[in-house]
Amino acid sequence: MSLFGGLECVFAVGCVRWLWKRCTYVGAYDSATWPKAEVDDFSAVPRFCKTILAIYEDDIRSPKLRPASEYGLNPDCVIMRANYKHTLGQCPPYLIYVDHDHREIVLAIRGLNLAKQTDYKVLLDNRLGKQMFDGGYVHFGLLKSAIWLLNQESERLKNLWIENGEEYDMVFVGHSLGSGIAALMTIIAVNHRDHLGGIPRNKIKCYSLAPARSMSLNLAVKYADVIHSVVLQDDFLPRTPTPLEDIFGSIFCLPCLLFLICLRDTFIPEHTKLSDPRRLYAPGRMYHIVERKFCRCGRFPPEVRTAIPVEGRFEHIVLSCNTTKDHGIIWIEREATKALEVMSESSSETTTTAPKPQKIQRLRTFEKEHRDALERAASLNIPHAVGSTDEEPTIHKKDGSSSGDEAAEISQNVTEDTQKTKPESAGGRVNWNEVVGMLFDRDESGKLLLKQDTLTRI
Repeated sequence: MSLFGGLECVFAVGCVRWLWKRCTYVGAYDSATWPKAEVDDFSAVPRFCKTILAIYEDDIRSPKLRPASEYGLNPDCVIMRANYKHTLGQCPPYLIYVDHDHREIVLAIRGLNLAKQTDYKVLLDNRLGKQMFDGGYVHFGLLKSAIWLLNQESERLKNLWIENGEEYDMVFVGHSLGSGIAALMTIIAVNHRDHLGGIPRNKIKCYSLAPARSMSLNLAVKYADVIHSVVLQDDFLPRTPTPLEDIFGSIFCLPCLLFLICLRDTFIPEHTKLSDPRRLYAPGRMYHIVERKFCRCGRFPPEVRTAIPVEGRFEHIVLSCNTTKDHGIIWIEREATKALEVMSESSSETTTTAPKPQKIQRLRTFEKEHRDALERAASLNIPHAVGSTDEEPTIHKKDGSSSGDEAAEISQNVTEDTQKTKPESAGGRVNWNEVVGMLFDRDESGKLLLKQDTLTRI
């Protein structure tokens, strides 16, 4: 009996230790070793949060939720506002806005509407598992929405970029459900820039706010130079690898589900997670807004940390009462604004000007960090990951042209690309036109219509 009593004690101590570590784990631990973000790199985040909030207004000229001046939008520069009638249930509402002050063409997509069945259809459209695309796996429903939206608006975006000049950036912004669509749109746009007027890669950006896990790790690291994800403290969505359909299907028992995920993932080794090619992650470079710390009550002046993590990319669920609150776009906008003010104040104390050499040095540091992340992914034998020598970010010349193999790839004849095999068979790069042909038909007016047998064709 003494032997069994000893084993019971060991088991009890182990359980208590695990519960203590889980219950005392706070979101600040995820980015504890990351460096702080710079003002110039984070300054656009509060502005894009306000752009997302503007989508919720019925009339941007007569807003009801807050004064028009707080959104920072010029109603005359809003090119397109699409509601659920325009999107036909293929994606959430969005708007297209030309920001002449910051020289940006912005396509912003709102998050999930809990009262709209069509948004749930996008989440639930993953019954065949994750879809192979561009050498990695992505969420099938989000990919389909991204393709539909880019086909609807690519001509408009192309004309806007040509009309306003090559110094303008093309920015895709999304929150929650819209963040996954925006991230996958960015991947498509980067690989098919001819559909947007030949825009250089360094002119395409994406800001994914409260990002959904939408792509495999190799893609999340590969496109870290153009995709920026913003996570507020304990937000649950970037952390849980559980499919989105399971999360929102059990929204009324979300704490129970998160606890079970914690229990399950505790016993999964890190190398097993990294070796799973179908495991989805939050995309791109991560910006983590930290405002709460262990054993300290209330919110504190937030700080922003940034990195391109390979291991530990928000892998731990935080058992906190703020996991769903931190997901709200209102709180992200509020805390991002505070963080930017704190960063601006600290920056003004050290320097009164922004020297150009410092900006160039920071850009080189980001490029080196991206290459190091790619090499780290390859060294860990992550499926489909490539080293920086093969996937180094494209260098663009002053005239906007690209150098290297990617420029030759963009100029390839579309008919040659369509001879490639289906996504699941080859595991390589997939052409946009090919995927569109597999998922959609066009009617007499040229509009895209979802094929009835889409799920059986792939």
